[in-house]
Amino acid sequence: MPDRAAARLVSGRAPVLRELLAAGPLMARLSAPVTARGPWLTAVLNEAATRRLSGRPVAVVVDGGTDGPPRAAAFLSVRRRGPLAVVELLGQSTAPLPGGRPPSRLLARDDDAAEQLAAGVVQLLGSLHGPVSLRLAGLPLGDPTSRALAARLPTAVLANVRSTRLVDQLDALGPVLRTNDPAVLERWLPHLLDAAPDARARGFLRAAARLHAALGQLEVAVAADGEALRGALLTLVDGADRWPWWGTGAGLGAEMGAPLVGLAVPARGWPPLPGVSGR
Repeated sequence: MPDRAAARLVSGRAPVLRELLAAGPLMARLSAPVTARGPWLTAVLNEAATRRLSGRPVAVVVDGGTDGPPRAAAFLSVRRRGPLAVVELLGQSTAPLPGGRPPSRLLARDDDAAEQLAAGVVQLLGSLHGPVSLRLAGLPLGDPTSRALAARLPTAVLANVRSTRLVDQLDALGPVLRTNDPAVLERWLPHLLDAAPDARARGFLRAAARLHAALGQLEVAVAADGEALRGALLTLVDGADRWPWWGTGAGLGAEMGAPLVGLAVPARGWPPLPGVSGR
């Protein structure tokens, strides 16, 4: 029989990093995307650590068997906006994110684990002082935990939006260098950073690109005339899967991608949510 023990709430950067490591086998079992795995979320935590008021990371964990990986886990961020506590998925507000498919996951091995995980998220909401808002974005269609959350939270709203996918059309420019060599990334990274919208995005792009290049999970594609860059693209690579992430210059297109699911619970006063008590 599944273990019906309550989910654990884990708070703080170092403890959440340990839970990310422990959840690695669960992420692999569920074929979680690169953006919902340990290295990417570690880069998110490291970027947040450089900023004040970036939020508090929290993991909601449903344990598995003794010394085994968890049965379910949600990696979240709690940010304060005055008296309001905003709960989001860890990394959902970190840019740049690749488009075209759901980047986020609420990790659950089966429907029973998803129900326990949803109960743990509701437990987290009830532990927060003052008004609370839950805003989860970038989830796949049919996600069982978001469905369980919607059933538990009467004011929850589930909505779908269509994503946009970056399309690699660099070959139309002429010869293209495609490589996993981190040295090539370093050569052209300044040009890619110049296209980022702000300093925060540049910082995360730099750190995440270098980390995934070191892991062999990043392809750099460059079309150039000598030192003059015509177009460049970073693609996240996971085995045979390729996911265009960030680019600059010519040779890049866009097309409609897969739907993304979001779940929102509007801010409520005391108690924070119907049926949920606060401390």
